[in-house]
Amino acid sequence: IASYFELKRILIDAKIFFQRVIGDTKIDQGNYIRFLEKIFGIIEKTKIIQAAIPYFENYRRGNREIYSKLFQPDIIPNFTFTRLVSDLPTDSEMIDQYEVSIDEFDISNVTILKRKNESKLFYHLSPPESLLTEEENYLMNLAKGVLIEHQPKAEEFTDVIRTRKVFFNVSKDLLRDLAQSKGIKLTYLSLMKLSAILVRHTIGFGLIEILLQDKNLQDVSLNAPISQTPVYVRHQDYDECNTNILPSREDSDSWAAKFRMISGRPLDEANPILDTQLEIGKIRARIAIIQEPLSPDGLAYSIRRHRESPWTLPLFIKNKMLNPLGAGLLSFLVDGSRTLLIAGTRSSGKTSLLGSLMLEINSKSRIITVEDSLELPVEALRKLNYNILRMKVRSALLKSGAEVSADDGIRTSLRLGDSSLIVGEVRSVEAKALYEAMRVGALANVVAGTIHGASPYGVFDRVVNDLGVPATSFKATDIIAVANPIKSADGLHSWRRLLEISEVKKHWKEDPVREKGFSDLMSYSVEKDELEASDALINGESDVIKDLASKVRGWAGNWDAVYDNILLRAKVKNEIVNLAELTGKKEILEAEFNAISNHQFHRISDEVIEEAGLPMSDKVFPRWQKWLNSEIKK
Repeated sequence: IASYFELKRILIDAKIFFQRVIGDTKIDQGNYIRFLEKIFGIIEKTKIIQAAIPYFENYRRGNREIYSKLFQPDIIPNFTFTRLVSDLPTDSEMIDQYEVSIDEFDISNVTILKRKNESKLFYHLSPPESLLTEEENYLMNLAKGVLIEHQPKAEEFTDVIRTRKVFFNVSKDLLRDLAQSKGIKLTYLSLMKLSAILVRHTIGFGLIEILLQDKNLQDVSLNAPISQTPVYVRHQDYDECNTNILPSREDSDSWAAKFRMISGRPLDEANPILDTQLEIGKIRARIAIIQEPLSPDGLAYSIRRHRESPWTLPLFIKNKMLNPLGAGLLSFLVDGSRTLLIAGTRSSGKTSLLGSLMLEINSKSRIITVEDSLELPVEALRKLNYNILRMKVRSALLKSGAEVSADDGIRTSLRLGDSSLIVGEVRSVEAKALYEAMRVGALANVVAGTIHGASPYGVFDRVVNDLGVPATSFKATDIIAVANPIKSADGLHSWRRLLEISEVKKHWKEDPVREKGFSDLMSYSVEKDELEASDALINGESDVIKDLASKVRGWAGNWDAVYDNILLRAKVKNEIVNLAELTGKKEILEAEFNAISNHQFHRISDEVIEEAGLPMSDKVFPRWQKWLNSEIKK
């Protein structure tokens, strides 16, 4: 554009000079002008000049802002190696668009697109990094060059939140000084935005952090070879999606080094697998990394994003994973200190369901969790004044190391006093220790965990035949709840559902299927898309629930009273969901209100027992409902 204006000036000067000369010089000058006009005409017809004409009025020589109106960069500026295709695909139709807001100064745009010849949707991310001005990019490159000279020590990553705050303040001061020295004006919001971006691309995890800020995402996958494959995401509404993000080898190597320091676990050729977690502010995610020789094409990442606030039974009801009766039954069993296994395939919602059941444990009871990667919502429960202790054990994939093994961790929990025991996932030899805990701790407090298995018999087969637990010890399991995704007929959509709640009977010897050792209390109805109570539950033929009731005054031999309490709990959970939809107050579905509601439910039940001898639903529910309505009005 500057060349266009310079040529225009030269042409005007040449025409003025033409008026002054005579003779042969005038002929030569005329030929020169015609030559300039020809070149000028060619330049004027170019696409860039035609597109720039509307902006010529405010153009000043040396000002390059006009180019920002004409062009968008195809890749992110060079302070990061990860590439980001900024243009929307031409053969696509927009399905949805929304913002991902970290702070008021750090906002990204997400566009969901449908491409003509692809069944997967396209997730297009437009972060603030891709919209920086030339001056802001210049400052970012200078600042990153200064910060990169700092070599972080491993201990700096043990307190990630504090380190990020320090780096943010340092970045802010550095950018302010650089802007002043270069004569660049920065507003407060621009300074804060650039500081956040700088932290993200130095000690942080780049665009991965922005993806994890999107509450709609559940999984993020980075496949090897990392620089040749785009990032894939799983969206809660749109399932699997391609993205416009192409990570670089340099960034992936940097992330791997940071995860090694954060976890304190090895990641090398001798130990090519790393299981760890990432916590940044409210972000919680489970990270699985593999490298050579297991992954011959290099590093690959699988990231499972956890919900910022724990899942609750009312939230699961709202999302149709289970119905109110299923929620009431599980709440009743947890209160009754039964032993439970949450089974299911990968990504079936096992850990989320287990986390929601932890909120059903009476807050007076102590809870001990045993995990190899920290996925359970322990911090959230601690903030809700739960008496909870977290134990982190060695990954089942590691044969040795400084960490304590899972089976030793479970046995240790038995020496830590009267507590509910929650095991993140039963993977290996710790199964024997878990069943030892179930048999020792049975009827004292709830013992629960998750395990991979698609049915009650699948769980039995895995525990007994794969993990070596004696068949008679398996009877220590009271309840198996199976969660699995169900798919649509076209195979393009899936939904998480709780498919069955089964009890394990105690009077069988070898094969629980042949000897009718499993009894369904509830099972999934495809037609109704919800759990249905079995005859065994309705008619009081459940050995586990009858055994529970036999130790409670007023319930022993009184199945109607027991079933009434299950229905009461279902009614309470359903009322919360209905009121949330009616009033628009979605916060009452969350963990904080759930804990308060459970406390009030137990308090009111206790009052009714004092008055009538039993927590009858026709007395408990109206009082609890009155409390709920008064709480909503606050």
